[in-house]
Order: sequence, then structure tokens, then C-alpha cells
Amino acid sequence: MNQPNPIRPDGPPAEFPGGRALFRLDPAVSHLNHGSFGAVPVPVQEAQAALREEAHADPDAFFIGAPDRIAAARARVARHLGADPDGIAFIANATEGANLALDAVPFADGDEILVTDHGYGTVVPAAARRAPITTVSLDPDLPDEDAVRETVLAGLTPRTRAVVLDHISSPTARLIASPRLLAELAARGITTLVDGAHAPGMLADPLAGAADFWFGNLHKWGYAPSGSAVLAVAPEHRGRVRALVPSWEDAHGFPRSVENRATADYTGWLAAPEGLDLLDRLDAAKVRAHNAALAAHGAALLAEIPGLSPLPHTEGLAMRALRLPPGTAETQPQASALRERIAADLGIRVLIWGWPGGGGIRICGQVYNRPEEYERLAAALPAYL
Repeated sequence: MNQPNPIRPDGPPAEFPGGRALFRLDPAVSHLNHGSFGAVPVPVQEAQAALREEAHADPDAFFIGAPDRIAAARARVARHLGADPDGIAFIANATEGANLALDAVPFADGDEILVTDHGYGTVVPAAARRAPITTVSLDPDLPDEDAVRETVLAGLTPRTRAVVLDHISSPTARLIASPRLLAELAARGITTLVDGAHAPGMLADPLAGAADFWFGNLHKWGYAPSGSAVLAVAPEHRGRVRALVPSWEDAHGFPRSVENRATADYTGWLAAPEGLDLLDRLDAAKVRAHNAALAAHGAALLAEIPGLSPLPHTEGLAMRALRLPPGTAETQPQASALRERIAADLGIRVLIWGWPGGGGIRICGQVYNRPEEYERLAAALPAYL
């Protein structure tokens, strides 16, 4: 499942047929950072634009009918995710999902929340607002899923009430919340909250681990408009999930109570199923395999640069990460500055993440990318290290 190092394929992956034409990305920029913000395909943009025209033409009809239309769109998304349509709710992003989930956990005095040092920068502080946190350090060089699992379990204390884990870690691009780890935590009576920001569209079965709470973005790998995500809640917890702001749909309970935002722009949620439908039309398995092969190709090229060290990875993901030389991007401000220098000078978008002793670089593969974009990055990057 896990490979210790990326291996250069026999040749670079072929360009995905029609992939670039599906997006309106600036052709002067190499967008190798799909995992941060995603990109919306043209057919989904057009579907959302048509919904906005409808809302402007008759606001009364649009907003009065919105709750039922959102429920229908939610049911379509649920089919793609293998979820219970009554067990998920549309939300704006994974961070909102984390806050809704944490508010639904009945913490008592003395309870603690376990997090990892790979946790997202807005999710970990959300946990710290609810209860004291214990942070488990996951060495980026941990060799495989078993090592990750054992490290997390070793960090548990008698006071651990809940654990917040990345499904796929954002900086290091590897699986953390594996089904086996989630099962072992559940067996200990610990509530599991999984940040699945990168899972929809990237994983064929994103809800396979059966976490108590799972929240994931649709606007990254699921081709949905920005601001589209879902919160999935196990049946025993749904009655405690309350909207962050009360609405006219509160009496219905989860999920409708969470989704109603008065006169918010619902068009992204209503168009979200179009993105997942498009992924299926392109052949989701083919897209995943292509994107993973592109990321592997790019990582193999970068691994040839002196000082760069490929990190252990989970096979089949469309993101790869490598450690930068010692002294490079050791803090997040340094990492952000390097990221912006590369973008300004080269017109290449990548993620640079800060880490003591030397940060890292993460690249992504998507149907609009071409092998030569990674080759250009590999040729230019040494000058910035």
C-alpha cells in the first residue's frame, strides 16, 4: 500500500484527453496546487451561473423552494459518496464541519481532545476552544500506515474523549485516518472526528472508515464550486448537531437546520452534484489513476534534486510531498515567502509548508496538468533552495 520512495515511471503520463479544455485557468501559470483551492470546471461554472440567473429572476420562488432543492442536491451527493442522505449536510468548508462536530460532542470537565501536528491550521484551534488538547507529533518520515496508527494510539491518555485526525494530511499528502485506526479508537470508546478535506473525489470510498463525524470539501477533488462541503454524522450523534446560527429550518433538525442560511448564495451547493457527475462521466477511476501518475512523475523529478528527500506516501493519491534541504522553509512565514517567490518568478503554483529543520514542497496532479509543467519546476527549483 505504502511505498517508501516515488519511482520514476517508464515514461511520463499522457495528457488527459480534453482535460485542459474543461477549465478556464490562466495558461501562463502552471497550476500544480489543486489541493489547496481546487478549480471549477466550465460545465459546473455554467450550471452555477444558470442557477444565479434563476435566483435573480424570481427571488421569492428561488428562496422559498431552496430547502427542498438543497435536499435533492444533497441526495445526489450522498449517492456519489456512499452516504445516507439524511446523515450528511451541506456546509461551506471543512472548518465549519469541524466546529459543528465539536459542538455536538458532550465534553465533561477533565476531557481532552487528541490532535496531531499535521492538523489543519483552523481545525486544531477549533478543538482547543472546546477542551484541552494533546498534540501527537507525526514524523513526516514515518514509514507506513501502521507506524502512523501506532503513534496516534500511543498518544492516548485516560482523559482522551475525542480524536481529530486528517483523513489525508494536507502538507505531507498521506493517509492518517485509516479504517483500522478509526476502528481501534471506536473500540476504546473514543469519539472520532475526521477532517476529510481532500477525500471526496480523491478516494473512491471516502466514508469507509465510519467515523463518528466526517467533514470534507467537494470543491477540491470533487469539481464542485467553491464553498461546497459536507458534514457526515453517525446516527447516534445527529440529534446533538445544532446550526451555528438558528434558522427557520431549526425545527426540522439535522441536516436541514444546518443548511438554511436565509438569503445566502445556495447556488454552489445546488451545482455541487454536477461536479461529481462530471467526474463520473470522465471515469472517476481513470481520473484518479491519471492524477496519481502525474503526481508520482513530478515527485520523481523533484527527488533527483540534491537535498530534496521524498516522503513516504499512500499509493493512489494525487498529491506527493518532499522535504526541502535543512535551513529551507523552517517556519511558515519562510515557507509562504518561498511559495510566492516561485509563483512570481516562474508562474508555478505549489504548496510550500514550514517544518522545523527544513520544510517541504507538495505537488498535485489534475487532468489539466501536463508532464512538462513538472519538468520545468524541477529544472528551476534548485536556484531557490
